[in-house]
Amino acid sequence: MFRFLPLLLLLLTTPVFAQEPWENAMQAFEAQDKANTYPAESIFLTGSSTIVLWRTAARDLAPYPIINRGFGGSNMNDVLRLSDRYMAHHTYRAVIVFVANDITGGPNDRSPELVRDGFRDFILKTRSYNAEAPIFIVAITPVRSRWAVWSNSRAANLLLAQLADDHKGVVFIPTEDLFLGTDGLPIPELFVSDELHLSEAGYARFSKRVRGYVEAVLR
Repeated sequence: MFRFLPLLLLLLTTPVFAQEPWENAMQAFEAQDKANTYPAESIFLTGSSTIVLWRTAARDLAPYPIINRGFGGSNMNDVLRLSDRYMAHHTYRAVIVFVANDITGGPNDRSPELVRDGFRDFILKTRSYNAEAPIFIVAITPVRSRWAVWSNSRAANLLLAQLADDHKGVVFIPTEDLFLGTDGLPIPELFVSDELHLSEAGYARFSKRVRGYVEAVLR
């Protein structure tokens, strides 16, 4: 029994490292990279579920090819931490980023100022990969499921707009006006039943707005 004691002590004292929660997504991206060749004029999409679920992005942003590297549920820390793995090796014409999970009404919410700082770090990180590509920051969407913290998200949007103004080649895309009705609340038909993700009608508005800003810069 005693001869196994050193091994037992080693097992008890060795730290257990949790698997990267986005490992499956990263492996899927790596498989896509092996299976596809992306033209230099591609638009790189990254961020949380609104990017993942933008099924019509290739059509909506044509003739520019797209590289969709969104992973649902991610926050800006996730996007930054993993960017060396899923973004650094790509060549692209522009970047579109949408991240809306830093303010959710949960105990780990970041302040609007910290949200801005995370996007600033994203700008700097992206510039280290590609110094010339325009970066489009899409505003956090007003949603009923997180309405209790919309004032914080809205404050973050205002700071992101200022951040874009302070950095050459960075464009903030506002969307609040697209999704709020005359009563000042999110328009139900623009969202699916979870009152968080966009419906087909919501994506129609979203994609038209994003395309307008992208075309104005790239053309």
